[in-house]
Amino acid sequence: MDSERVAIVTAAGSGIGEACARRLADDGYTPVLLSKSGAAVDVAEELGGVGFEGSVTDPDDIAALVDAAVERYGRVDAVVNSTGHPPTGDLLDITDEEWHGGLDLVLLNVVRMARLVTPVMREQGGGAIVNISTFSAFEPSAEFPVSSVLRAGLGSFTKLYADRYAADGVRMNNVLPGFTDSWPIDDETAAEIPMGRAAETSEIADAVAYLASSDASYVTGQNLRVDGGLTDSV
Repeated sequence: MDSERVAIVTAAGSGIGEACARRLADDGYTPVLLSKSGAAVDVAEELGGVGFEGSVTDPDDIAALVDAAVERYGRVDAVVNSTGHPPTGDLLDITDEEWHGGLDLVLLNVVRMARLVTPVMREQGGGAIVNISTFSAFEPSAEFPVSSVLRAGLGSFTKLYADRYAADGVRMNNVLPGFTDSWPIDDETAAEIPMGRAAETSEIADAVAYLASSDASYVTGQNLRVDGGLTDSV
């Protein structure tokens, strides 16, 4: 159906990804979901869409997801690239294998998805891609070195992509969450957040839904911090 809006969401079985899938479904999108655990299958069934078990680090799984969306619904209006957490550890103790795994998890997943959905979005006259990044992308955290380094690269890719495809009506933006209620924090960490608490995953999903919507039609190539004031830069 040409009138039907379709949203692909990865890592949609729990946490931020699931919250995004639910919010976009509330906004009228038919969800096409992926999760490594397979929980996205149940979420999608509940929301009236379709779900698959697979990993964002596997190019074949990403391709199958996009193919399913196009074959079933004929379009892709929004993509939310959500992932799990890359390896942590002391900076020089992180192995080459862990760095490469992080690259697949938080950067190449976006590149590979973009290769597949961009032709679809251009042909249909537009679309929006929103990547879940991190508060530490531009203020690196020693606690999350792989995420900090590679998601800084994601910011650069996003800007290059946004500039390249803006004239086609295809937008890409990043949401940079702070700590959320899907990742328990202690009182000391909470005290470092000006709002004094972790975000609810639904609050992150609200920002994602805005960037995916026509209300953000003139917003592209941006990095939106949704961190309760945690980061210092302006």
